[in-house]
Amino acid sequence: MDSDMKVGFIESILFLESEPLDLSGLARITGFPKGVIKDTIMAIQNHYQSGSHGIELIQIGGGYLFAPKQNLWNNLKPHYAKKNGEKLSKAALETLSIIAYSQPITKAEIESIRGVAAEGMIKLLISRNLIKEVGKKESPGRPIQYGTTKEFLIQFRLSSIADLPKLDELDKDRFEINE
Repeated sequence: MDSDMKVGFIESILFLESEPLDLSGLARITGFPKGVIKDTIMAIQNHYQSGSHGIELIQIGGGYLFAPKQNLWNNLKPHYAKKNGEKLSKAALETLSIIAYSQPITKAEIESIRGVAAEGMIKLLISRNLIKEVGKKESPGRPIQYGTTKEFLIQFRLSSIADLPKLDELDKDRFEINE
């Protein structure tokens, strides 16, 4: 298969997938070596960066996915970002931020930072598949710890948690657990 056919083949696979697909997944489907897939992905990304294309191939959560170009997304969000109902409230966003920056974190630790009960917000964020249980803390009672999901990365267009905006010293103090 020549390089144009490989581009078309991988582009079609990524178009048909609803979730990000990583190099291993693409290698399994195509039978191509990972090096060939990396080169092909770069060619696809370069193609969509040029011209007036409305979409781009982005890396999210360790995989690749077609998404609207970032500069168009703000205009598209009001109509297309209503997945799972209404927008998140300020309380839900605050809870989600605490979890994202402090994960893994327990409900008691979230409540210590927020200063209010977090049970309802945790249930809401789990129902929206933005957070999940990631383990149990090695402490008395073995409380459940929470962390963000791949859906969180997708909705906030992040490749990984490392892509979260950096906190300044004042913000870091807000995310410290008050014991």
